This record gives sequence, structure tokens and C-alpha cells, in this order.
Amino acid sequence: MTVLIVITGHPCTGKTTLGERLSADLRLPFFSKDNLKELFFEHLRWSNQDQERREERNNTIYALLYTITGSLLRVGQPCIIESNFESEKASKELEALRQRYPFVPFQVLCYSEGPVLVQRFQQRWQQGQRHPGHADPFIFQQIKDRLLQGKITPLELDGPLYEIDTTDFASLDYTKLLDTIQRFSQAHA
Repeated sequence: MTVLIVITGHPCTGKTTLGERLSADLRLPFFSKDNLKELFFEHLRWSNQDQERREERNNTIYALLYTITGSLLRVGQPCIIESNFESEKASKELEALRQRYPFVPFQVLCYSEGPVLVQRFQQRWQQGQRHPGHADPFIFQQIKDRLLQGKITPLELDGPLYEIDTTDFASLDYTKLLDTIQRFSQAHA
């Protein structure tokens, strides 16, 4: 059965970096909500500063992410998707997708100490590491309390949940995660 790797966690937990690395090592397509969003920032001049339309635009990006994922799953292509998924909503969307295109999920939940996330969030906008369309300085006060929680609620998926503490990137055991995913994928081939 086709494996879908779902990476979730708060902003600044290293989800995209981890997803890109897994994509290269596993030779799987990787799609990130923020990478898709940046295409819209560039080509349609979207911005997260437009508070009135932000939720509508996020829903559009998620619809695109699920459509791409469904297209791959329909033909039996394993893939990796990444976002700071809202547990209840994303769990329902992914279950609906699973009903159409059967897959087995492998969830990776990235988390970190809250104050570390706040510091990383501030650093990445101050250092210009993100597309300005994300409007990180504008949304910081809106998400600061969520970042301080450190851990996002995992998705309700019928598959393994692998939690990885990214507080100190140097100490995380990437090889163990990669091996676990490879064994899981082989067991479901």
C-alpha cells in the first residue's frame, strides 16, 4: 500500500528542512504548504498581512496541497507533505483522501521548547530567511502564544506517530528516523 509521510509541527520546528532531507534520501516528492504559498505570494501578490483574506487563502493552499497529494496517491506514488496542520481539520481532510486513494500514513511531529521557537521565529524574519509575503513581523503577536506551547496537537491518523524534539538540531537522531520510515515503507510495499 502507498505510504504518505505527513510532517507537522509549529512554525520553526524544522519541518521543511526535515522534509527536504527525507525527500532527497527517500527519493520521494515533497510538498510544503509554505512553498506552495510562496508561489502565490510571487505570482498573485498575496500577503499574510491581508488579514481579511488570510484564512480563505490558507484554505486555498491546503486544497491545492491535498489535490496534489491525491493525484500522487491515486497512481500509487508515495510522497511527503508538510505543514503546521490543524489537527481536527487536517485529520478529516486526510481521512477523506484515504477513503478515495487508500494509503498508510506515517506522521512525524516536530516539536521544540517554546522559547526556542519564539527566538527562531524572530531570527528568521530579522535575517530575511523567509519570503516577505509571510508577513512574519505582522503575525508574530498572533501566534506567539501558540509557539510557546512548543508542541502542536498530532493528527488523528491510523498510523505511527514519530515525535522528534528539534530544540537542538545537532542532537536529533536523523538516521533513526530515516531507518524507521524505510522499515515502515518496506513493510507496506
